[in-house]
Amino acid sequence: MLGEAEELARRIRLCRICRDAPLKAPLPHEPRPVVVASSTARVLIAGQAPGTRVHATGLPFNDRSGDRLRDWMGVSREEFYDPALFAIAPMGFCFPGQDAKGGDLPPRCECAPAWRAPLMATMPQIEFVLAIGLYAQRWHLGPEFGRSLTRNVEDWRAIFLRNTSPRIIPLPHPSWRNTGWLKRHPFFESELLPVLRSEIRLSIPTRE
Repeated sequence: MLGEAEELARRIRLCRICRDAPLKAPLPHEPRPVVVASSTARVLIAGQAPGTRVHATGLPFNDRSGDRLRDWMGVSREEFYDPALFAIAPMGFCFPGQDAKGGDLPPRCECAPAWRAPLMATMPQIEFVLAIGLYAQRWHLGPEFGRSLTRNVEDWRAIFLRNTSPRIIPLPHPSWRNTGWLKRHPFFESELLPVLRSEIRLSIPTRE
């Protein structure tokens, strides 16, 4: 029998709002919502929206960005895809399409209003959120954090130490397009990542 979170995830995968009742232009392709909900995981990976490869496979972060994210977290691919350890819920569940320059469009605006709060309500055990990208940070931290991703990540320590539940660490997107940003902000690797990896290990069960 599915838990409440898993049952809601099943319903989300059937969602066709962005095609049948869009708030703006309809999704230009068949929707394929991608989400991993969990009644036991204590860590939520809150991303932006699936890319082309994730859309094709239905597996979140199944691309080079995912490889980099798993390296940041210090987890194996097997651990990453274990729903007992990690819930994965982007702000937009479907691949939003691409702009004229070939970049991914922002997450669809229908997803969060329809599904985000109900989904979080089914996972009260979540203790730690990785807020990846500005859209996830704005929702999980509040609208006042929606202006500058760089400022949010620079202030990661103060954000993480706030007396909130769940605790949150803001991250840039692990896209290889952000390699330049990472080089310009060496604190991310030297200061933030060691804390991130330590907290991940504290948040998932030790396996013999």
